[in-house]
Amino acid sequence: MATRNAGVRASSSRHGIGFWIVAYVFAVEMAFSAAPTPMWSLYRERDHFSTMMVTVAFAAYSVGVVISIFLAGHVSDWRGRRRILLPAILLQTVSAVLFLAWPDLPGLIVARVVSGLSVGMATATATAYLAELNAVTRPGSSHNRPTLVATAANLGGIGLGPLLAGVLVQYADAKLTVPFVVFLVLLLLALVGLWLVPETVRARGERAYRPQRVVVPSHARLPYFAVAGASFGLFAILGLFTSLAPSFLAAIGQPSPVVAGLAAFLVFGGAAVAQMGLGRLTLQRQLAVGFGTTAVGVVVLAAGVLAASQPGFLVGGLVAGSGSGILLKGALGTAAVLAPADARGEAIAGIFLAGYVGLALPVLGMGVATGLGASLDASLIGLAAFVLVVVAATAAMLRRNPATA
Repeated sequence: MATRNAGVRASSSRHGIGFWIVAYVFAVEMAFSAAPTPMWSLYRERDHFSTMMVTVAFAAYSVGVVISIFLAGHVSDWRGRRRILLPAILLQTVSAVLFLAWPDLPGLIVARVVSGLSVGMATATATAYLAELNAVTRPGSSHNRPTLVATAANLGGIGLGPLLAGVLVQYADAKLTVPFVVFLVLLLLALVGLWLVPETVRARGERAYRPQRVVVPSHARLPYFAVAGASFGLFAILGLFTSLAPSFLAAIGQPSPVVAGLAAFLVFGGAAVAQMGLGRLTLQRQLAVGFGTTAVGVVVLAAGVLAASQPGFLVGGLVAGSGSGILLKGALGTAAVLAPADARGEAIAGIFLAGYVGLALPVLGMGVATGLGASLDASLIGLAAFVLVVVAATAAMLRRNPATA
């Protein structure tokens, strides 16, 4: 009996250590996905390509994420968490190598697609992995701990990546090399660490493969499309701060890579804190607070653009990011409530599909607008107005068609 108890304790200890290893892996994965943020303006200055090309390189990431979500994001449910997370992190290391070895525009686009493929595989896998490792370590406990850690690793990682990269760019001599070398080392450490984490899913190889489906609940299509539209709009704000925000800050006399990284950190850090602090509100309250806070933040952001004010722009990003974080949580929760139990994953996939389309298309629209002669300021105001319209329209749709199971 003593030997058996010792074995149980050893297994629990391995899973406990594995929990924090996976949290680290998840954070590094997401941090690297946004690490190029403070470097876009440097690439543009070096190679003299247009704002539109910056948006194309940025949007390539969303293409990779969407493809991966539907082809591989769900495979860990029957193939195993570590068996999917390992190749996902390996893909991210390939992306880092591409940034180092092929730093021209075509290489940047390919590297971003590869990074997106990695994130699409890793996000759901790491989130589920954390929950399962926690269940072994703390059987019978609530889901709050793995949920909070997953949120911190996901959104917090996306915020920390640009901040760390900005500091490295600010103070390193090889500004377009050192950040990727540092992240490559962090990713290699993540690969090594993952080998120590126990698997939590027994592989079921006999299951026939099929791509992830997107299911729209037939009995509640209007509220579902409303929260999908909200996801589209809020991701547009998140996309702005990981693409063209550094160019705007440079245009108003603040070219510091640290400030560019700080802008992204405020947005995603605000989103993470809002999710963790307000996540226990009812879904209706989450949506109401999310809509209102996002709208206020976008207005402050637009005012900062009009006044060419760095503090106004950053504060607007922080407020809009906080609203977006709680709005995303409410949208995902609403989709899960609206869908039948056996189709919740498919319904949530649709929300992320709308979100990643929103991450790419509005920012691409800004790039096209600047290519046609519009100023960056005018494009930013246009994006802010567009997001406000989307937020108002989706909020009104939900008021007329409340989300019910």
